[in-house]
Amino acid sequence: MLPDYISKAVPNPASNRAPWYKNTAPTYAGVFLWIVFYKTIAVGTLDRAGVGLCLLGLLVAGILSYALFYRVPAMLGMQTGLPLYVVGSSTFGTKGGYLMPGLLMGVLQVGWMSVNAYVSASFVLSAVGSKSGPGSLSFSVIAGVWALAMGYIGVKGIQYVSKFSTFLNWIPLLMIIVVFASTARGVSHYVVPTPAPYLGFVLIIQVVVGFFATAGAAGVDFGLNSRNESDVRWGGLVGVGLAILVAGGLPLMAVAGAKALYNIPDLDFQTVIGQTGGFVATAMFGLFALASIAPACVSSFIAGNSFATMIPGVPRLSSAMVGAAVAAVLAITGAANDLKGLFGIIGASFGPICGAMMADYLLSGRKWSGPREGVNLAGYGAWVVGFIVGILPSDFMPLSAETKAYLQPAAVYSFVAGLVVYMVLAKAGLQSKVVPERVNTAQGATV
Repeated sequence: MLPDYISKAVPNPASNRAPWYKNTAPTYAGVFLWIVFYKTIAVGTLDRAGVGLCLLGLLVAGILSYALFYRVPAMLGMQTGLPLYVVGSSTFGTKGGYLMPGLLMGVLQVGWMSVNAYVSASFVLSAVGSKSGPGSLSFSVIAGVWALAMGYIGVKGIQYVSKFSTFLNWIPLLMIIVVFASTARGVSHYVVPTPAPYLGFVLIIQVVVGFFATAGAAGVDFGLNSRNESDVRWGGLVGVGLAILVAGGLPLMAVAGAKALYNIPDLDFQTVIGQTGGFVATAMFGLFALASIAPACVSSFIAGNSFATMIPGVPRLSSAMVGAAVAAVLAITGAANDLKGLFGIIGASFGPICGAMMADYLLSGRKWSGPREGVNLAGYGAWVVGFIVGILPSDFMPLSAETKAYLQPAAVYSFVAGLVVYMVLAKAGLQSKVVPERVNTAQGATV
C-alpha cells in the first residue's frame, strides 16, 4: 500500500491555477532579490574576471538554471498538480522519498533560516550604527529572536506574509537600483586585480546554480500552480533567467563601480551600501532586513511542511520551532556566514536530485511515471555519485586549491552525473517497478 504522504495527496485543480505573472515569476524573482543571493556575488568572481565576463556568466547561469534545474520539475508539477514530495517518489521510491527529497529539503531549509537570521541580525545592527558581530550579546539576541519569530510566523502566519510578499520584492529591487546608480560612473574604470578569467567565469556560474538548486527542485510546487506549458516556460524565463541577470548584475556592477571610485576594502555588497553613508545607508540596512522577512517565513514553512509530512507523529509547529532553534545556533556562532560553502553543499545535494528527476522524466516519455516501489536504487545511486562530484571542490575535501578551482561549476557537474548515472542504472535494471496502485493527478489517474 502507498504511504499516507502519497495516498492522501490531492492534486491542485485547474480552477486554483493562475497565469505565470501572478505566481511563478514574481515568487522566483523574490528569491533572487533576497540580498543573500548577491551580497557576496562579486567575491572570488569580479576580482578574477571583468564586469563583462561576469555578466556573461550570469546569463549562462540563468540559462542553465532554467533548462536543467527548473524546467522538468515545473513540468511535472503542472502535469500532475502534486507537490515535490509525491512527485519525487518516482525517482527515489515510496520509501526512499522519505529521505530524498523529503527530509533533505527540510534540513537544507533550516540552513537557509540560519543564513537569513545571520544576515538580518547584521543588517539590523548596521542600521543602528553598531559593529557588533557573532558572539556578541546584541547579535545573539537579535539573531535568536529573529530565527524563532520567523519560525513561528512561517507556520502560523504564512498566509499573511504571502499577501504582502510581492510588495516586499520591490524594496530590494529599488535599493539595488539606487546603489547601482550611485556608483555606475565608476564601472567602466574597474580594473581586475588578479586576472583569472576562466576561474571567475565558472565560479559565478557555481554561485548562482548552487544558490538556486533547492528552488529548482521546488519548481514542482511552483508548476502545480501553472495552467499550461506556456506558464511554465514564461514563469521560468522571467522569474529565473531574467531575475538572475538583473538581481545579480546590478549589485555586481555596483561593487565594481564602488571599488573603482572609493577603493572599498572588499567586494561585499554590504560594504557598498555602507559607503553611501548617513541616513540613506541606515534606511537601506533596515529595509533589507525588512525584505528578508518573507524568505525567512517561506523557509520555515517549507521546513515545517517537510518534517510534518515525513514525520507525521511530530506536530508541525514543534518541528518548525526545533528547526528555528538550530538555525538560531548556527547564526549566533557565525557558522551561517559561509555563503559560498552553503551554496556548494546545496548544489551538491540537489544537483543530482534534479539530474535524476530529468532522467526519470525522459525515460518515462516526458511524463510522471507514478510512485516506484520501496527504494529506487537508480535514484539513490545517481544521488550518491552526483553528491561526491559536487562536493569535491569544497573545503571538506583534501585537494589543492588549484585543483578545486578547475572542478567548478561543481553544481552543474553534479547534475550531469546524476542524470547519466540514473540512465545507466535504469538501463541495467536497477530502477524499481511502478507501484500497481492508482494515484490521482490533475490529468487523471496514474497507474
